[in-house]
Amino acid sequence: MNQEPRTVLITGGAQGIGKGIAAYLLHKGWRVVICDLDARAGQRCLEELEPTHRLLFIEADVAVEDEVKAAIRQATEWSGQLDALVNNAGIADPETGPIEELDLADWQRRLDVNLTGPFLMSKHAVPHLRKTRGSIVNMASSRAIQSEPNTEAYAATKGGIVALTHALAISLGPEIRVNAISPGWIDVRAWQVDAPAEVEPLSETDHNQHPAGRVGQPEDIASMVAYLISPEAGFMTGQNVVIDGGMTRKMIYEE
Repeated sequence: MNQEPRTVLITGGAQGIGKGIAAYLLHKGWRVVICDLDARAGQRCLEELEPTHRLLFIEADVAVEDEVKAAIRQATEWSGQLDALVNNAGIADPETGPIEELDLADWQRRLDVNLTGPFLMSKHAVPHLRKTRGSIVNMASSRAIQSEPNTEAYAATKGGIVALTHALAISLGPEIRVNAISPGWIDVRAWQVDAPAEVEPLSETDHNQHPAGRVGQPEDIASMVAYLISPEAGFMTGQNVVIDGGMTRKMIYEE
């Protein structure tokens, strides 16, 4: 008996890590909904990733509740069900300058997109995920547990994501599992909407500073997403999986 493909909604899926996740899950047979604010990048995804009519693009701002509700409604009407939600959308630039110069509006916009967005998407996806005993994956960051200077807003949002993840896991289990992934340095240059035809190779220093011997790729994150939303991860919830090539376990002292 042929089984209908499961459906995943990926926010921020039009480029970067999100696009890598979308491509990976399409290859694995999933029906994929990409929700992104960048319409041009979304159209590019439809052109590049759509071989089987299993891909839908929805333009929406995850920080605006009415747009979130409309996106969830459109996704479920298109697919008939929702089996997984990947909260990947976020303002990725971590540096916002010295704290005494950080504008409140810049701080608030990062909270709105990076933290309130996953809350709103989860809130409105939960009734559909309960029906399928689905799962949620939240994209945090290794910066939730370590920092460079002048990254307070980004670090605060990603730390909030880790806490939101275990809170949701306890509230929504056992019907819905919720986990987080904290990527380290992932080279997404080839997955951007304006990616150059040829991407300049990273240096040996870039790779060798990682205990794993290389900088990460979107597939490293996508394969973990695929596992976490699969039945094989049925005993895993409330966790934050750090995928950073070992950097957060490496002692670094100036000599």
